[in-house]
Amino acid sequence: MGLKAYLDGIKGEDQACIFLKKHKFTILERNFHSKFGEIDIIAIKDDILHFIEVKFTQNSYDIYERFDYNKYQKIIKTIKVYLLKKRLNNDFQIDLICVKNNIIEFIENVSF
Repeated sequence: MGLKAYLDGIKGEDQACIFLKKHKFTILERNFHSKFGEIDIIAIKDDILHFIEVKFTQNSYDIYERFDYNKYQKIIKTIKVYLLKKRLNNDFQIDLICVKNNIIEFIENVSF
C-alpha cells in the first residue's frame, strides 16, 4: 500500500468516526491489531459492540468487492482475540462503512 492509499484510508476512517458519533456510537478503539488481522473501528451503542470495517475510495469500482469471505474470517478471529483480551462478553455485530466520494453508506450486521 502506498502513502496516498494509507492517508486516504485514515481520511475514510475519520469520516466514519464522525458519522458514528453523530449516530450516538461511542468509539472504543481504532485499528485494533492481532496476528490474524485488523479491525478499523470498534464502537459500542446500546450495549452492543460494533466491529466496523471501513472501505474508502474515490474511484468508480465497486468497493464492496474488497470485503470478501476471507476478510470476514480474519475479522472473526480478530474479534475473538479482542473479546478475550478485554474480557468482554457483549453481544456484537460486524458492520461495513463504505466511503465513496464523501458519501457514507452504513451496512449493519454483515455476514457470509
